[in-house]
Amino acid sequence: MKTAKRFYKNVEVTELDSGWGVTLDGRTLKTPGKQILVVRDGHVARLIAAEWDAQTETIQPETMPVTRLANVSIELTPHNRDKLVDEARRFAGTDLLSYRAESPLELKEQQAAQWDPVLDWAAQRGIRLKTTDAVLAIEQDPEALDKVADYASGLNDLNLTLQVHLTAVFGSAVLSMAVMEKHLTGSQAFDVSRVDNLYQIEQWGEDEEAAEIAAALKAEVKALCQILES
Repeated sequence: MKTAKRFYKNVEVTELDSGWGVTLDGRTLKTPGKQILVVRDGHVARLIAAEWDAQTETIQPETMPVTRLANVSIELTPHNRDKLVDEARRFAGTDLLSYRAESPLELKEQQAAQWDPVLDWAAQRGIRLKTTDAVLAIEQDPEALDKVADYASGLNDLNLTLQVHLTAVFGSAVLSMAVMEKHLTGSQAFDVSRVDNLYQIEQWGEDEEAAEIAAALKAEVKALCQILES
């Protein structure tokens, strides 16, 4: 794939009629589909501007997670909100935090220590998920799943896009909600989602390539969760 060269010098945040945008040498930044990239919050616009300003000789899209998320939220999310809400609900039905190891005891204890407090937090909000150490899937209370869907449906397009992305990364709708509500940071939730992986690493060591992938993913999560800092 041909890499695009940096074609601009100055990056600025600008107030638009419908929100905030970014200009490159005075030209308003657009999405790949040629829509104006506009966000509700100046803080998010500044994050996007910082990503563009950080590019050097060539533009590396993989280093611009907030820009990519904003593009998706503008071009795709408005037409797919129902599907995204359903996806959040579906993940809750097989939530990572509900499925525990049958053994060894040390791993079971680590899962309980890391996951039970998050489930307790969710239960206080009416989302009571069952847990199991059996192989077969369990059927969660539809009311709990509906509350996850209701939460997702109440988010604006950018935050809904973020929540569903985090849900997929963590394998847990509950963890993503905890991040969205600032009960956990993105980095904390990422580590909580990897209890099983970290246990295996303690026992057998870590593959170098897998470590690099995990580190990059955690860095992306941390960058994206800056959206919630406004």
